[in-house]
Amino acid sequence: MLVLAGAAGCTGSSGSAGPPSAAPAVRLVAYDGCDALHKGLREATADQVDAYGLSSGEPLGGVLAPEGGRALRGGPQAAQAVPGQPPRHSTTNAHERGADEPDLVKTDGRRIVTLARGDLKIIDPASRRVTHTLDLPGANVHGDGNLLLSGDRVLVLDERSPMVPLPRPARPGVQDSPAPQTTEPTTRLTLVDISGAPKVVGTMTTRADYLDARQNGPSVRVVMKSRPDIDFPGGTGSKGEKAAAEANRRAVVTAPLNAWLPTFQVDAGDGSPAKDYRAPCEQVSRPSSYAGSTMLSVLTFDLSRGLADPQAIGVTADGSTVYGNGKSLYVTGTPPNPSMWTPRKKRPEVRTDVYKFDVSGKGRPRYVASGSVKGNLLNQYSMSEHDGKLRLATTTGQFAREEKPSQSSVYVLAQDGSRLDQVGRIDGLGKGERIYSVRFIGATGYVVTFREVDPLYVLDLKDPRRPRLTGELKITGYSAYLHPTRDGKLLGVGQDADRSGRTKGLQVSLFDVSGERPRRIDNYTLPEATSQAEFEPHAFLYWPDSGLTVIPVNDPGAEALALKVTGSSITETGTVTHPGDGNGIRRSLIIGDTLWTFSGKGARATNAATLENTAWLPFD
Repeated sequence: MLVLAGAAGCTGSSGSAGPPSAAPAVRLVAYDGCDALHKGLREATADQVDAYGLSSGEPLGGVLAPEGGRALRGGPQAAQAVPGQPPRHSTTNAHERGADEPDLVKTDGRRIVTLARGDLKIIDPASRRVTHTLDLPGANVHGDGNLLLSGDRVLVLDERSPMVPLPRPARPGVQDSPAPQTTEPTTRLTLVDISGAPKVVGTMTTRADYLDARQNGPSVRVVMKSRPDIDFPGGTGSKGEKAAAEANRRAVVTAPLNAWLPTFQVDAGDGSPAKDYRAPCEQVSRPSSYAGSTMLSVLTFDLSRGLADPQAIGVTADGSTVYGNGKSLYVTGTPPNPSMWTPRKKRPEVRTDVYKFDVSGKGRPRYVASGSVKGNLLNQYSMSEHDGKLRLATTTGQFAREEKPSQSSVYVLAQDGSRLDQVGRIDGLGKGERIYSVRFIGATGYVVTFREVDPLYVLDLKDPRRPRLTGELKITGYSAYLHPTRDGKLLGVGQDADRSGRTKGLQVSLFDVSGERPRRIDNYTLPEATSQAEFEPHAFLYWPDSGLTVIPVNDPGAEALALKVTGSSITETGTVTHPGDGNGIRRSLIIGDTLWTFSGKGARATNAATLENTAWLPFD
């Protein structure tokens, strides 16, 4: 069903009865020296401590993800052919062209670099063979890790389990906060030179948790998050909850400043002793409306010059989602919430605070502005900067509940000095539903909400002060990832569903959004199947030259599904499988006329036109 602008219960920035009120203004303020920083951190942490340590009032993340999914990352790119350069090849499916994102596989057309069980593999796509294998020191062989590639330098970002819970007595109906961090590093960055035989030329280790990273040329910004490293003696509660809480507060007020400022230990790889770095006190700020105990750190590295001082800056706030476009870096977080014992009617609406940093230059990022909106973001695709203004899509209220039911909004924020002020808003999207995917393309926004059917909303954002709903298409199922095609269509990957909202299997939909009335012109379904691309856009490949679209599927086998997408149709062209049971394909890329697919066991080269296998490269 199509509903034109103004007929779907949506309102502009003026709003109507029911939409969320404006979020309070937020900005960052610097601390006046180390003493003020230390005092502020102690007070903020002591306010959140109970008999069992840090309470769960300050969330570890504010991402609202579809059931069974997680936060999304990723978007479209295709390298351009240049005479004398490597063959045309696909690149990481990143959100913005100017901000590359870490992934399991990287290529420059001449080399393919990937990780397999703690080893760095270098593949020559011309000869179709693994030319080098490097055992990475300290690598997490049970994790995937992520890579960034710049020239002859590869940065490996390896994250271990960040927290090891200590034994605690059970508290019925209470979700305990994580225990203090382990003494082992939870994040390791390894810089590898691949100009010849690969060799490690630098490492950085820290007990802070890796959140995300963005790359523009050789410059890499890494976002970390850490909680105070304090041993809470009252953690067992054996002395009684009141006495235990007081003992924990004493531990907070006697903790040194370094308990909050994470250490970044850098080994430059030149034989000199490793050095410890922390964010200088003058480079740490806090939101004006509250003081948090979580520390958000942004690090800067120039891969062409090796690892050195990470030039850390800090914000005493939570961080959950990172969005960047090469010039600006945005980090969002959720302020501390009241205790779970606070009556629901007295709890304020959840909001998302947004911090904007200028990363167009070299060296430390420069904080420029902050803002706040009501509701939760789904993922980084819920944000997009266009003509200097930030668009955000959020969901407020309680999903599938009659009391204060959920609804979604799109906000437009403009920078005014150090503030990101709301200049436009449209409310009332998907009442009683929640957002499952968002895509902003130029001055147009697309929002998918879902409960029983999938409304695809089309928004006109040409006038940021007066965003308009121009169309709505209702179909069964939903799209969890949206991708623009070469023909100006919109491709959706998600799940088919019946009228009751029960999912039935993989669904790939092709939408015509060129006119006032969006319509689905074709779709492909695979019953009882799911795809990693539904929650991990890096697993999605669209090659505009031919319309080849590749997504990993589990039906319940493990293979890569190849589709041909034109301006009017979706056609299955075949599948690619790897040897071994349960060996799921996780990534795919194009180099010249070859489709490469990657799993934990190896890489397969396939003719991109015929899907004929041409080589199998085992990683054993």
